Amino acid sequence: MKKSSKLLILFLLTFSVGLIAQEPLKIACVGNSITYGAGVVNREKNAYPAQLQEMLGDNYEVKNFGVSGRTLLNKGNHPYTETEAYQEALNFIPDIVFMKLGTNDSKLGNRVYLDDFEKDYQNLIQSFKNKNDKIRIVLLLPVPAFTKDTAKIWNPVIKNKIIPLTQSVAFNSNVEVIDLYHLFVDKKDLLPDGIHPSGLGQTIIAKRLYGVIHQEQKKSINFFEDKNVTIEKSENFYGYSLLNFKIDSTQCNIVVPKKVAKGHPWVLRARFWGHEPQTDIALLERGFHIAYCDVSSLYGSKLALKRWNYFYKLMTSAGLSKKVVLEGMSRGGLIIYNWAAKNPKKIAAIYADAPVLDGKSWPGGMGQGKLSKGDWGRFKKVYKLKNERKLERFKDNPIHKVKKIVKGGYPMLHIVGDADVVVPILENTTPFEKGVKRLGGQIEVIHKPNIGHHPHSLQNPTPIVDFIMKATNQ
Repeated sequence: MKKSSKLLILFLLTFSVGLIAQEPLKIACVGNSITYGAGVVNREKNAYPAQLQEMLGDNYEVKNFGVSGRTLLNKGNHPYTETEAYQEALNFIPDIVFMKLGTNDSKLGNRVYLDDFEKDYQNLIQSFKNKNDKIRIVLLLPVPAFTKDTAKIWNPVIKNKIIPLTQSVAFNSNVEVIDLYHLFVDKKDLLPDGIHPSGLGQTIIAKRLYGVIHQEQKKSINFFEDKNVTIEKSENFYGYSLLNFKIDSTQCNIVVPKKVAKGHPWVLRARFWGHEPQTDIALLERGFHIAYCDVSSLYGSKLALKRWNYFYKLMTSAGLSKKVVLEGMSRGGLIIYNWAAKNPKKIAAIYADAPVLDGKSWPGGMGQGKLSKGDWGRFKKVYKLKNERKLERFKDNPIHKVKKIVKGGYPMLHIVGDADVVVPILENTTPFEKGVKRLGGQIEVIHKPNIGHHPHSLQNPTPIVDFIMKATNQ
């Protein structure tokens, strides 16, 4: 036999053995009727587990273990753990489990047992870990319900009880959690009966889970090793670990994702910490760190910039990206843009929400904006505006620094309410936007018709998240 023929046979044998040895990654979808695909046309192909299988291909084996009407609660009217599907899911010995339970636990007869919710969920998680100690477990928050019968599945219970309990389980059990609630909160039309997503709704879930599976993971960061910073406490931030610490007497926070994204991206958030957190939660899911350094009563002044300079140095020296995403709501607009004007090469993107860009508009109330006497007094004090002459010459607002800001070359996104009378867009975002565009900068403004200064953000944060993900090359 010729040498070339022997080599060919050896290659084919090695390749065949490799194919036989490579088993697909096993994914179990555990849940209720939404996982099962109730109400979906041709559910065998269109329920989200089936769609996920189609997206992932032959290197994965996805199985649907959803059962209609089932509760997470063991004392509920129809516990999931009493089903054959549960035993089949355990015997499947999956590598990944997506758990989507809790909707039926919001029914009136089940609510009385919600004190057992965390314990029962932790036991369910442990039962899968007992089968595979390397298993990846992902909890899926329930989608919203648009029903009207308060005795049955009821959205206020889902939102205010089931979801916080599920996030607490994720924190205490150190497992992942994915927010499906806010993905559907503005998509009532995709839940025809008010509870079950249509085929297109199931596609949204499948796509989100596909992203979870393919998310890159980088090494976690030990932030304060040799940094002479002491963590005061660690607490639950919607299922994630929030580290509280102080720099001198300044309150600081860092929230750590379960899986760190490539490049170690992060968000430095200004006012108001924890308010309308849906964007931050969505970014945590995708591997971002969320950070905070309190400069709330400094209105973007030199002292505020000095604090942020030190904080930025601390975070980046620990391993976070040299380019940070800045997020500022309301008065937070002053610090994010004043800091950006001084640090143009350190910015990946800016998300500003109803931002103050001219202190004379707010808190000064010198135009159409609303006067805030206490804030205006503090504003003038930190900027040393002791008389009218200094006030007339004052040019330390973001609205005066558009040229410096544009030089950074980073994209900007503003979310504004068109009916905002506290921080009017005609005195803040509108002239700022025109100046940025005139100088060739990148800015997008999303207008909310008939909305005032509140509520901030978007109920479904997808446009904000997509903007930040694109800006940070995720």
